[in-house]
This record gives sequence, C-alpha cells and structure tokens, in this order.
Amino acid sequence: MQQRIYLDNAATTCIDKRVLETMMPYFSDFYGNPSSLHTLGAQAKEILDQSRLNIANCIGAEPDEIIFTSGGTEANNFAVKGIAFANRYKGNHIIVSAIEHDCILNSCKWLEEQGFFITNLPVDNFGLVDIETLKRVINPRTILVSVMYANNEIGTIEPVEEIGKICRQHNIYFHSDACQSFGKVPIDVNQANIDLLTINSHKIYGPKGVGALYIRKGTNITPLLHGGGQEAGYRSSTENIPGIAGFAKAAELCMLEMATEMQKVTKLRNILTDFLFSNYENVYINGHAEKRLPGHLSFSFHGMEGETIRLLFLLDEMGIAVSAGSACSSNHGGNASHVLQAIGLSPFEARGAIRVSFGRFTTKKDIDALTNALNSTVMQLNSIFS
Repeated sequence: MQQRIYLDNAATTCIDKRVLETMMPYFSDFYGNPSSLHTLGAQAKEILDQSRLNIANCIGAEPDEIIFTSGGTEANNFAVKGIAFANRYKGNHIIVSAIEHDCILNSCKWLEEQGFFITNLPVDNFGLVDIETLKRVINPRTILVSVMYANNEIGTIEPVEEIGKICRQHNIYFHSDACQSFGKVPIDVNQANIDLLTINSHKIYGPKGVGALYIRKGTNITPLLHGGGQEAGYRSSTENIPGIAGFAKAAELCMLEMATEMQKVTKLRNILTDFLFSNYENVYINGHAEKRLPGHLSFSFHGMEGETIRLLFLLDEMGIAVSAGSACSSNHGGNASHVLQAIGLSPFEARGAIRVSFGRFTTKKDIDALTNALNSTVMQLNSIFS
C-alpha cells in the first residue's frame, strides 16, 4: 500500500492518539447522561465541567461562557442568527467581511430574507479587512460585526484587536470565527474585546462533530435549539461527552505544545516557500506573507490556474494530499473562490489556488516529497502548453 503524505491539515486533522485514549472510556465505561442524577450521570457531568474549564482557560474565558455545539458551522449560525434576533429591537444591520466562511455568508443571506441589512466589508490584496471602511459603515442600527480570526483559504490573520476595540467603542457585539486559528496561535478574548468566538475540535487533532461558542457574560442572544435546556439553556441536546472530552484534551495539548509547533510548521512553510520562488518564475502567494497562520501556505502558478485540479489529482496519485482552497466548498459546485476574488484575483485565477497546510505530524521528509512531486507534475502540465 502506498504511504500517504497528508498536507491538508486546514481541512481536518487526524486524531492525536493521546486524544483518542482520553475519549475511549466515555464510550463504554462512563457513558452516563450528564443530566442524570445517578453516579454514571455525575461522572459524565464531572468530565463535562472539567472540559468546559479546560477550553475556557485556552482563550481567557470563564467556564460558563463556553457552550458546546456540534461544530464550527452550528456555532457560527448560532452567533450570527442568535444575536440578530435577540437584538432586532436595537437594529437590523450586520457587518461581515467579504472573505468569511460560507456558513457565515449563507447565514447572512438568509437573514436578509428576514429583513436584516448586511454589509460585506472589503479586504485588501492580502486579505486584511479595511479598518477605515469598517469605521465608516458602522451606523446606529449596527448590532454585530463578524470577522474571522484567520482565513481558512489564504491563512491571513485579521487585525482582531483593532476590530474589537472599534466594536467596544460603539457598543456593538463582535464575533470572530476562530476555527482555523484556535490551538495554532494565542487567542485572548478579553485582550481582543471579542464577545463571541467560534472554535472547533477537528482542526486541532480532536474528533469531528464537536465545537463550541464562547459567549461573553451579559451577551443578549437567542438559542437556535430549544428542548431540555442543556448548556445553560443556550443549546438544548444531550451533550456529546466522548467528543467533548476529546476536544478538551486536544485543546490542552495544543496549548502545551503551541510554541514548539508554531516554530516547526513555520520552518516547514518557509522551506516550501523558498523552494517555490527558487524554482518557478510564475508562482505567487495568496494572502499576507507575514500575517498568516504558521502552518498555512496558499499559492498559484500564473497562467496555469485552470490546471490546478489536474495538478491536485496528479499529486494524489503520487500519494500526496493537498487542497484547492477550502475543503468545505471545493467539492460543491466548482465555483471560483469568493475569497480569492475578494483579494483581487479574476474568476479564472480564483480557481487556481493550491493550499498546503502543515501540522503536528508533518516532517521535512514530507516537504521534500512534495517538492520532488511538484517538479515532475508541473513539468507534465507545462508540456501540455509548450
């Protein structure tokens, strides 16, 4: 069997074996419902409370400000729609960046049908939101600003502290989708004046199907799910205890190993970047060269953007997994990336990004294999057009 090289950690990660070991007892031994009053229920409640505390500590929050969800998409929907409907008496204007994840943008499209007004905040050629435009478009009816912490397609880290300060000055809620950045770079919700923060598990070597929404105390928000009143009434549904335990363990490991991992993946990213510019005159980087996630690199070959999918298939045949932009949207319609178009690329160019995302288990040997594979595959594609 061909050994696979996985370089698509921005799409999802494998479960760290230490996380899996933590989860296993909660499938078979401590399987109680945390709402039950008997011993098995109390055991489940104990791990639920401890997990909430562990994750809160990762972002400078209080435990009762962490609400567990089924993942980032649910948490983002909850944040945007919950704030919109709870605060409609104050206003009906929401500001989001033009490069948000589809679950934010599609939630906002739906809210427009409900009578809300959405402003898409432009970004520059590096993917950074325009702070001056943000200041101009805020009005007395604005109730929410939602700007992701770091972009999933191009890796650009946004000026969240500046945005948070502006929102606080105007008494506007600030939400940030941190699914790509949580566990990879330091996040402090108080320092950044963030009122709502979306995080998830499967990007940080934890299980799929579990995430959380940080909701600052005093935030006026309407639940999406109504039922038995779990999660302090914010998210009714029996909690996924094995998933939550794994999520908390994954987050704990990320905090303990963050400095080392940041240094490691940045070094690997720089090796690949240097190789690309040393070997290809037509290569260009998408996103900011410095204000980017440590383990993230998006690049394109000018004039060959239309062959990106073919290039990815050739790499896959050689046992190397990379991505074209976002995994969440690349297999649904084949449309040009809204993120790449927002940073100024044409629709043709916006179909041509290659995203390589490094992770905890990526090695220098993996990068060597990728560079060798790129040499042969790009040469193959070049021969088609020569």
